[in-house]
Amino acid sequence: MRPTLHRLRAHLVRWSGTDVFGLLLVLLLLGGGFLTLLEEVREQDTQSLDEQVLRALRRADDPAEPLGPRWLAEAARDVTALGSLTVLTLVVIAVCGFLVLVRRWRTIALVLGSTLGGTGVNALLKNLVARPRPSVVPHLTSVLSESFPSGHAMLSAIVYLTLGAILSELVEKRWLKVYLLTVALGLTLLVGLTRVYLGVHYPTDVVGGWIAGLAWALVAALVARVARRRSPGLREEARGDTAPP
Repeated sequence: MRPTLHRLRAHLVRWSGTDVFGLLLVLLLLGGGFLTLLEEVREQDTQSLDEQVLRALRRADDPAEPLGPRWLAEAARDVTALGSLTVLTLVVIAVCGFLVLVRRWRTIALVLGSTLGGTGVNALLKNLVARPRPSVVPHLTSVLSESFPSGHAMLSAIVYLTLGAILSELVEKRWLKVYLLTVALGLTLLVGLTRVYLGVHYPTDVVGGWIAGLAWALVAALVARVARRRSPGLREEARGDTAPP
């Protein structure tokens, strides 16, 4: 028992100067928030507010017409496509192709593990909750799966935040890191908002997708950080030592 305590203390000391504890705390908060929201959704406690928000985004005399200029609906469809499975798959393939060129094999594994795992978790959650799509307003784009959590919101959070974190490791200046992560976060927020505007998701679907996606991206970051500590190869890739001559 005593040797085990000594090993645990050694790990705590070694990690005390990192953000590992901070990530774990955030993950606990996100997990609690998601479970609370899930319970509210399953008991339909949010249904009335969800429907009010959707109706508020449409003309009172014609629910098929969204508020705003005519071009806004088309722009929303363009933006929402950035969170589609097709576009996200192309983005991941393009990034993995770049990582192949610079020989960052272990980083590729982290990217694929994060994105494929997140896709599976989203499908599992949708099937478990089985929330029907909104019916209070006409949909302005086609949908194929259940409503909670929003796949566009969750998967865009996973892909863009994960890729933003990886790309931020390729630059040294702090403001560049902040810029990359801000762009990733901005894309995630815009994709989620368009799902509500187009009437294909309730607001709580999108919030649930954001929470789950951010939590999964943080899990990937935590795994990557621990793996980097244990893997000299990953540390070399982070320093760019594996680039071809």
